[in-house]
Amino acid sequence: MQTVTREALLASAGQTLPVTDWFTITQSQIDNFADCTHDHQFIHIDAEKAARTPFGSTIAHGFLSLSMLSYFAQSFGLQAEGAVMGINYGLNKVRFITPVKVDSRIRCHASVAEVSQPNPQQIFVTYDITIELEGSDKPALVAQWIGVQVIDNNNQQES
Repeated sequence: MQTVTREALLASAGQTLPVTDWFTITQSQIDNFADCTHDHQFIHIDAEKAARTPFGSTIAHGFLSLSMLSYFAQSFGLQAEGAVMGINYGLNKVRFITPVKVDSRIRCHASVAEVSQPNPQQIFVTYDITIELEGSDKPALVAQWIGVQVIDNNNQQES
């Protein structure tokens, strides 16, 4: 996460951010996600049955790939000086384009779509996201993700 001035963050719309490192999705992660979400569909957790599908192996839950945004944001995210926390506001759209097979590698491409400050305590940042799937012409997913940075104006130095 890169810390920038409030002014720099507010002016960052249109900025392409650094591409993240590759991340391998393992069967253990898929199984743990299945346990957390109670989604134990065979295509995710039964390698033998999944091998007989058109995918040829188990695949990650789409929501597992989406949840990796929190991890990837540590590499590409911008944070305003004085921000005491960031919280999820939501998603404008999410499309799961290509299934992520077990042991595949994914990485995140992000750009800042929009930044607004509706009040002195909050900055809304909307990111355009593409999760690239190694070896695929199509991404694993695309999304527009909105985060809110909560600003502590009592400890913020004015520029």
